[in-house]
Amino acid sequence: MATDAEALPPGESKGQNDTLVITASSLGTVFEWYDFYLYGLLASVLSAKFFSGVNETTGFILALMAFAAGFAVRPFGALVFGRVGDIVGRKNTFLVTMAIMGLSTFAVGFLPSYDSIGIAAPIILMALRLLQGLAIGGEYGGAAVYIAEHAPPGKRGFYTSFIQTTAMIGLILASGFVVGLRSVMDADTFAEWGWRLPFIFSIVLLGITLWIRLQLEESPVFQRMKASGATSKAPLREAFGEWKNLKLVLIALFGAVAGQAVIGFAAHLYPLFYLEKIARIDGATANMLVATALLIIIPSFVFFGWLSDKIGRKPIMMAACIIAVFAYFPAYKALVTAANPAMAAAVESAPVQVIAHGSECSFQFDPIGKNTFDRTSCDIAKSYLAKNGINYANIDAPAGTIASVRIGDQILPVPDPAGLDAPARAAAVASFGAAAKAGLDAAGYPDKADPARVNKTRVILILCFFGLLATMVYGPLAALLVELFPARIRYSSLSLPYHIGNGWIGGFMPTIGFAMVAATGNIYQGLWYAVVIAAVTAVVGILFLPETYKRNIEAD
Repeated sequence: MATDAEALPPGESKGQNDTLVITASSLGTVFEWYDFYLYGLLASVLSAKFFSGVNETTGFILALMAFAAGFAVRPFGALVFGRVGDIVGRKNTFLVTMAIMGLSTFAVGFLPSYDSIGIAAPIILMALRLLQGLAIGGEYGGAAVYIAEHAPPGKRGFYTSFIQTTAMIGLILASGFVVGLRSVMDADTFAEWGWRLPFIFSIVLLGITLWIRLQLEESPVFQRMKASGATSKAPLREAFGEWKNLKLVLIALFGAVAGQAVIGFAAHLYPLFYLEKIARIDGATANMLVATALLIIIPSFVFFGWLSDKIGRKPIMMAACIIAVFAYFPAYKALVTAANPAMAAAVESAPVQVIAHGSECSFQFDPIGKNTFDRTSCDIAKSYLAKNGINYANIDAPAGTIASVRIGDQILPVPDPAGLDAPARAAAVASFGAAAKAGLDAAGYPDKADPARVNKTRVILILCFFGLLATMVYGPLAALLVELFPARIRYSSLSLPYHIGNGWIGGFMPTIGFAMVAATGNIYQGLWYAVVIAAVTAVVGILFLPETYKRNIEAD
């Protein structure tokens, strides 16, 4: 493989300001993450507005499914727009993806609610989410390729790292907007129409981004390929139908992107679950703590991008994956302790155990909101503990044993619902809930974190540690992916593994992690998902991922 130093001088000048190139390309990622966090922050409001035809729990789950749908279609968008980008060009493709993505977000702000147009409301919302997800599938690849193909040799990691910083800017914009509106509006006004304003405001971001992108010229690498007739006429077939290229796609996915995705989500989204559901910090404080930490670590994206130009992409990314494997369990335990020391102390001094035969216990995860978990004594016990985020262990008992719950030295019998009609079962569940709450209160389990005892400094430091690991894998990633693939199929080749990794492997991490916690009762069980994938990425990356930082990106 030739190096940049050995490559022939380019056939034409770039002729564009580097700052303009980086800014125009990165703004799309700001928009992507602005929408991502905005939808997540407003999921409860959106469920009430667009899924009010079902019960509250099912409505929230459906709202989250609509959110997940945007992730699910991203790889398909990567195929569609990746192909266009390799045939038509980088600039025009990411103009189109930006327009579709932006208008889909903007339209949510004017979408009538379920009460106004009935079932059409959630259908239209789902369609907008799918359009947005498809467009995002082509956005990141276009930005990464465009910046890297403009960057001078030895600075691709530094230049492309600015794309990654914009994810944090999108989060800060979204959370700042929502928190600001909630602070100046009463709850009823915000729920009635105030929630629409952040979506409507997105038209400003869209207008600015499109105006700046219209000032751009086509990538010089693509121009030279087109002038020499070297562009691919069938990039998808070349990228995924030829083993030499497909092998690189698989290595990119399992040896780089998968680990980056789970480490990224473990830095900004998964901690919110722990702070709110496990440590029981109020949502506004949890968001503030996460946003503060992410704001602090933004410069490290650029630092690790710059460092990867000096020592290579691979050692930095693999080091982050290895650290994550060994650090996540103790670090997340430290996070819960810092956020809610009373909860951590209660778990240590009065651990909770569910004593029951395994056949009597259902899987405590209900994605459609239909199961009441009140058919067995074990289900009654576990349902209460799962809903309240209580860590518990499972102790097997002989078949036919009526379940009981041990809280430290206390043993609480659980009512047997067999033979009871619906009202009697409901009364039994309520009675157990009251007894369990009294037992947990006596053992020191708090209903919510005491704001005066939340060690905010320590929480932010732990969150910064998570963030630094994310910047180690994410900062060099765009440059690595661009350098890994031949120029003629680059847009298609890098977009698909990136969006499978971040759309599927990373995007479904919170749901899968929650299911693992619900299945076992162990509040840290879901971390195995991130740990195993980070370990796989470390092994595959160390063994098979080539170092790319000195490659000539115009070579085939």
